Amino acid sequence: MEKNSKKTVEFKFERTIPAPTDEVFDGWLDPKIPGNPWNMAEKLLLNPKVDGFFYWLIKGNSHYGRFTEMERPSRIQHTWMSRSTSGEETTVTLTFKKQGGDTLMTLVHTGIPDTEAGRGHEKGWNHFLDIFPEQFGNSSRKEK
Repeated sequence: MEKNSKKTVEFKFERTIPAPTDEVFDGWLDPKIPGNPWNMAEKLLLNPKVDGFFYWLIKGNSHYGRFTEMERPSRIQHTWMSRSTSGEETTVTLTFKKQGGDTLMTLVHTGIPDTEAGRGHEKGWNHFLDIFPEQFGNSSRKEK
């Protein structure tokens, strides 16, 4: 019985973003850019460096984490805890890979409790990741 309570799920999302990797990387960490989670925060404390913490409040739900990897412009990893993770520390890993003039952005969220609230992260991340690529493109893009 104990083992079942620890069952976890993993979600993986990919988006192709029409911008160079450094722009996409920086955009993900910029609270002014719609589509990253920091942009919608009601309250935000964000220190995006290795061992830097974040606190993010949205719709009365607090999220906490610690950045564990920061390799500009290719990789960001941080822990993620909230009511929806049942207080368990989960891991979010983002990678940014050059694809021609575009960037393939991959977000993998692991260690999520296999509960209704935990599975809700799939909808949550898709919400952000559907908005984020729209912030890039022809109008903001510099021709090389």
